[in-house]
Amino acid sequence: MSENPHQYDNPLISRYASPEMSALWSPQRKFSTWRRLWVALAEAEMELGLPITRQQIDQLKSKTDAIDFEAAARYERKLRHDVMAHVHAYGDVCPDARPIIHLGATSCYVTDNTDLLLLREGLRMVAAGVAAVIDRLGRFAAEYRDLPCLGFTHMQPAQPTTLGKRACLWAHDFAMDLAELEHRAASLKALGSKGTTGTQASFLELFHGDHAKVRKLEELVCRKIGFEAAYPVSGQTYSRKIDAQVLSVLSGVAQTAHKMATDLRLLAHRKEVEEPFEKDQIGSSAMAYKRNPMRSERICSLARFVTSLESNAAQTASVQWLERTLDDSANRRLTLPQAFLATDAVLILCRNVTAGLVVYPRVVAAHLEAELPFMATENILMAAVAAGGDRQDLHERIRRHSQAAAAVVKEQGLPNDLLKRLADDPAFSKVDLAQTTEPKQYVGRAPQQVDEFLAEVVEPIRARYPADPAATADVHV
Repeated sequence: MSENPHQYDNPLISRYASPEMSALWSPQRKFSTWRRLWVALAEAEMELGLPITRQQIDQLKSKTDAIDFEAAARYERKLRHDVMAHVHAYGDVCPDARPIIHLGATSCYVTDNTDLLLLREGLRMVAAGVAAVIDRLGRFAAEYRDLPCLGFTHMQPAQPTTLGKRACLWAHDFAMDLAELEHRAASLKALGSKGTTGTQASFLELFHGDHAKVRKLEELVCRKIGFEAAYPVSGQTYSRKIDAQVLSVLSGVAQTAHKMATDLRLLAHRKEVEEPFEKDQIGSSAMAYKRNPMRSERICSLARFVTSLESNAAQTASVQWLERTLDDSANRRLTLPQAFLATDAVLILCRNVTAGLVVYPRVVAAHLEAELPFMATENILMAAVAAGGDRQDLHERIRRHSQAAAAVVKEQGLPNDLLKRLADDPAFSKVDLAQTTEPKQYVGRAPQQVDEFLAEVVEPIRARYPADPAATADVHV
């Protein structure tokens, strides 16, 4: 909770996201990165012959993290310009270097290059979180690789699968998200040193028309800030399409998490699988017996917020007039950090839930047993024909018995008695009904698919990402 009870407290910071993700989008990280970018620019300009001294560079480096936020705020109230406020605050503590801070640059040199650095690190943090969820789902899938359970299509009972195979469906979606996260992180480039409209005119002036030095300047800056290259062209800003692509990837993670959490909520309703529930946890303030799937519900809640931000970034990208407009700025201050914070929060919950899922095999088996007689009728028909029966006569008998059994279930609320009806019918006396209704006969290659998925998809991911120690991290529910 905020120290000021009369001031709004962002729950993404105070309740849901990790300290690491919060720190990534903090003022300290942002403005320290601005200063490192000013150091990189000055150092590159010095190396290319501009009259900048090593003493000035060293002075700038010594103060990259020592930010006087109150001084910067005073300057911003006076100048009404955030970047120039920090230029002046930096110059106050680096008086020898003051004349060369921000030399040749426009505001977006620091703001956009910083954003790209934060986006890349944020994507890598999210990727690590996704990989941890995949690891836990893989462990769960291995444990329940061959536990038969009722499958569903159209939310109606369908051919059986296994609980482990169902977990692989969730993990597979996360694996596709991970591939996209890795691709986007690897594809990001720097804005570089492009100038006010992207023409590099100010830098060309600084280097007296030497195009080669202007190109070299950008190359040096990129290398110093940790990028291999800059985007080949830009206006004043990097293309806001990049933000849209990044938020699309985060939306994809949220979609996957929402789907998994929804499935878990459905399974909790059926009392087959439940999320972790602490000894003293209260499910309802009124109904003391309840074990509500509150973590899965919170995953869905936060995931819905993340997916809503995807369209916001797309709209921003579509209305950037000509070389730039400023209607993106306030919007991006909200959407970029909050998309990452909310995605981080979703993944914290996903890791917690998947590390402590509780399975009730007898309930799973009972639900399957209630529907399996209907699904086994084709096998029973084939076995009866093989024993000498007439296929058409047998088919009609099964049809009548099935409808009668279904009526008992639906109209009287009694158990499915189809197998007893068939056992009492002389036409099926030579059929081993117990053998034809063994659940594992009906799951196909589900156990083998689990083994193959773990070997071919999960193990390579585990090899790329170290084990996550926060398997039982505390979460706000």
